[in-house]
Amino acid sequence: METKHVARRHSIGSLQRRRKCKLKRKNSEKKLSRSIEKIRADMVEISEGQKRIRQGQTEVREKFEKISVEAAKLKEETNQICKQSAANQNKLDLMFQIVKARAEKDSAKDAFLTQKLRSVIYSCSFNFML
Repeated sequence: METKHVARRHSIGSLQRRRKCKLKRKNSEKKLSRSIEKIRADMVEISEGQKRIRQGQTEVREKFEKISVEAAKLKEETNQICKQSAANQNKLDLMFQIVKARAEKDSAKDAFLTQKLRSVIYSCSFNFML
């Protein structure tokens, strides 16, 4: 039994449906393609934004480190000033006691306090050099 292949004729309605289906598919493919392009563009924009954020964070971190170093220096200077102020107050107290001892004509106390003042001045100048 031989079968003959007979060319099938499609009705006009079925051809129109196929064309509509192809058009719909093409349109949906175009929409999908546009959506993909838009998403890619958005991804590039987001990537650039993330780079800017990372760069900004790096700059902020560097500035913060510089500020921390500067704060440590200022704290050290403040401590040094406090020590000098305390030493100056101690010297002034000794000077006042020397003046009082001289006013009372207590030469032994005057000599002792004067020697103590010299010792304090020497130790302060030695510590200052360090």
